Amino acid sequence: MAILIVDDSPDQHLLLRSLLAKAGHTDIVTADSAQAAFATLQPDDKRVPINIDLILMDVLMPDIDGIAACRQIKQSDQLRDIPVIMVTAKNDIENLKEAFSAGAMDYITKPVHRIELLARVASALTLKREMDCRKEREADLRRSNEDLQQALKEVKALRGLIPICASCKKVRNDGGLWQQLEEYLGEHSDAQFSHGICQVCVKKLYPGVYPD
Repeated sequence: MAILIVDDSPDQHLLLRSLLAKAGHTDIVTADSAQAAFATLQPDDKRVPINIDLILMDVLMPDIDGIAACRQIKQSDQLRDIPVIMVTAKNDIENLKEAFSAGAMDYITKPVHRIELLARVASALTLKREMDCRKEREADLRRSNEDLQQALKEVKALRGLIPICASCKKVRNDGGLWQQLEEYLGEHSDAQFSHGICQVCVKKLYPGVYPD
């Protein structure tokens, strides 16, 4: 799973990348500003898929700080499900309250400790996997529901007023043409037919075959 590190410090990039890589996280992307992070998350080429699963966001950055960047990410329909962990040297209550209000799921204090980093990253990635599975299940349910609605529409085509000839029993279709009943039903349902002759018709067509 891919992790995006957003920090204006090259030393912090190196430290976080090293700690994560030693724990087996090899798919790591870095950005030195919020603007660079947005360019990574929402590239100009819309054909490039968004494949970031976790963002480690520094709080103190020039231009756009980490809290404002987190808030902007959470306002995007495409990005809001990506967990954001704030990396901060400011751990006062008001600062943390503001970060959580912006949509951050967790925070790590500087200087970063390996065990704390890996534990919080593991928790966030587990959450992301569960969210991805839930979204996939919801997509499957939507597709199943669409298939069901389409099937119901096809069934409903056989309801209502169907013109049928009182003599030959042919059915008039939507195009105004007369069809054999089995042909009409075959086009509007999955029913299959086998043909035989009832006793009434046998007596009519072959008199003397069955005694009265």
